[in-house]
Amino acid sequence: MSFRRGRIVIAGTGSGVGKTSLTLGLVRALRGRGLRVQAFKVGPDFLDPSYLALASGRPCYNLDGWMTDRSYVQKLFNEAMADADIGVIEGVMGLFDGADSRSLEGSTGEIAVWLDAPVLLVAEAHGVARSLAPLVKGFAEFEPAVRLAGVIANRIGGQRHATWLAEALAGAALPPLLGAMPAGAVPSLRSRHLGLVTANTDVLPQAALDILAQACEKHLDLDRVLRIASQTPLDSTPAGAPREGTAPRVRIGIARDEAFQFYYPDNLEMLREAGASLVEFSPLTDPALPAGLGGLYLGGGYPEVHAKLLAANKSMLADIRRFATQSGCIYAECGGLMYLGRSLTTLEGRRLKLCGLLPIDTAMLGRLQSLGYVEASPTGPCIWTNGHGAGVTLRGHEFHYSHITHDDCAAAGWQPAYTVRNRRREETTSEGYRKGRILASYVHMHFASHPAAAEAFLRRCLDS
Repeated sequence: MSFRRGRIVIAGTGSGVGKTSLTLGLVRALRGRGLRVQAFKVGPDFLDPSYLALASGRPCYNLDGWMTDRSYVQKLFNEAMADADIGVIEGVMGLFDGADSRSLEGSTGEIAVWLDAPVLLVAEAHGVARSLAPLVKGFAEFEPAVRLAGVIANRIGGQRHATWLAEALAGAALPPLLGAMPAGAVPSLRSRHLGLVTANTDVLPQAALDILAQACEKHLDLDRVLRIASQTPLDSTPAGAPREGTAPRVRIGIARDEAFQFYYPDNLEMLREAGASLVEFSPLTDPALPAGLGGLYLGGGYPEVHAKLLAANKSMLADIRRFATQSGCIYAECGGLMYLGRSLTTLEGRRLKLCGLLPIDTAMLGRLQSLGYVEASPTGPCIWTNGHGAGVTLRGHEFHYSHITHDDCAAAGWQPAYTVRNRRREETTSEGYRKGRILASYVHMHFASHPAAAEAFLRRCLDS
């Protein structure tokens, strides 16, 4: 039986019900059956996708209905699925949680509707028996366009408990129980102040993935899951052609190591399509920038964890300052912004000197400083615009525990980068810094929110 372009959404009744562990186990188990599994993550998160990429052996793409739109999500899905057998889509928060309290906007349910994908609902089963039925009934009927195809009960007490749950759903003519995971059957995933630690084989060894896969093989009806995933007619989302880029026009350095790793894969693909040759380098260990660069992209990550080593690599810091003084084009977001600053104070109170390109100082705090979707409008000419910037709006999100303690940018001729509107608070503030061909901000931007963004960035790099 062929499962080409089959799809399934793993959603939850809320956060913390075990979606990530179960999705990882499912991806690994299906891959163990010889299927080419393409993983996706709903929402703006960078962390879960790193785990899913490790489990699938392929890049994991974010599907975000607020930062992008329906046509882009469908196109991205189709392109990623062109050589895959089955797409496994991990949801965000609860099935209907998203950017709006009155609609599906930005939710897992919205993505399921856009992709005509069946949904498996993960529910916490500890201390619940027949009461699972009204819970599932509510999820099944709340948004009729969302197709709830089955339920996975997590942290059950034993086989008798699983039988009660299955009977409760069947007796109410609800979607069936397709799996019942015993409490303690899967290993816990490490976490820290930014949530899950970005995945690597030390954090998530192959043995742990194997345990997750074995638990799914044992406690989930995978054959039935596959039948459900393959029921959507293939012509509803036909496979897309692979993206094709133009001949490389400029080399852009991408900071990529343990300190800098938060990038949307399709952002990088859009740069390649526009004609960029992307060259990865490590601010932690490389003595200098790669040769012949026209631009730098410093993404987010964990500079605070590696601040001592970043500060010790003085030759790299000096080379980035040299690049900037020679009118190089630099885009930095979140962790990249912190790296370009004068200093970073860690949670332990240690102050370490960094690039000094931006006249700001940052410090880590033990509580979240900003979280949520934002719309950003450039305040003037910058790397995203070919002119004055009026009428241009990009979408992205903020998620950081650091804050700026000292800011001398205005005196040094820096301008605010954006006027930013927070999606939840509906307030407008100034954010980020721009000067010449440099832009640094806390916002993680999705280039697809402004189709001309990648091309505009390349033009700025070519002007360097």
